[in-house]
Amino acid sequence: MPVLPEFSLSGRVAVLYTSGGDDAPGLARALAEAGASVFVVARVQQSLDAVLTALGDGNHSGARSPLAGHPDLAELVGAFDRRYQRVDILVSDARSFFAMPFLDQCLAEWDEMHSRNLRSVVMLCKAFGQRMVQQGYGRIVNLISVMAERGVINGSAFSATQAGLLSLTRSLAVEWGRHNIRVNALGTGWTTAEDVPLEVQREELLVRYTPLRRKGHPRDIGPLLVYLCSEACDYATGQPVYVDGGLNAHP
Repeated sequence: MPVLPEFSLSGRVAVLYTSGGDDAPGLARALAEAGASVFVVARVQQSLDAVLTALGDGNHSGARSPLAGHPDLAELVGAFDRRYQRVDILVSDARSFFAMPFLDQCLAEWDEMHSRNLRSVVMLCKAFGQRMVQQGYGRIVNLISVMAERGVINGSAFSATQAGLLSLTRSLAVEWGRHNIRVNALGTGWTTAEDVPLEVQREELLVRYTPLRRKGHPRDIGPLLVYLCSEACDYATGQPVYVDGGLNAHP
């Protein structure tokens, strides 16, 4: 991916968290191609391996951490500190999906969804945001679903976590702006990392409902992610920016 000089991430260190979505390898590659060293945090080992494989050679590393319940982040932060001297970028992709009628959900399922998708990001923002505040620089990008601002049948638990992430994004943008930290949300619609032919995609009802009549792909998101993580993103903060094929514009 060609990178404009003002969007370069050369010399920057990025922490990328993934809860297991298939966008993560493409997002990690976009950061690395822009020049960043990437430290991957993944909820499961399979996701960690997939992202590190996609990154290939370079000053990249990672660690597995469930970030659910009440884990001690000392081990995770220690693994980071053994490799890097500073943190410039934090990208969190916490979009574990869950669908069930509201009255059928038990509180344990509700709590698990919020632990995975919201509490995990709060923990990372505390651990690495503190360092950004101390060094007077940082870029934080929280990936969210279009369901952060839309209601959908059977999606109450997932949507609530995404709305919480958007609210967290806006609040941290206001609180940390004076520390030269920009905090934004990158919203997506229905995506796939596979190159599925358009005629096959359009057999699905949601694709036909999407104005651009196709699913998104990580390569649609990568360039905007790089911008939001760069020094060029200096006057945009607290904003949700959607790359969703027009879903959020749809009535």
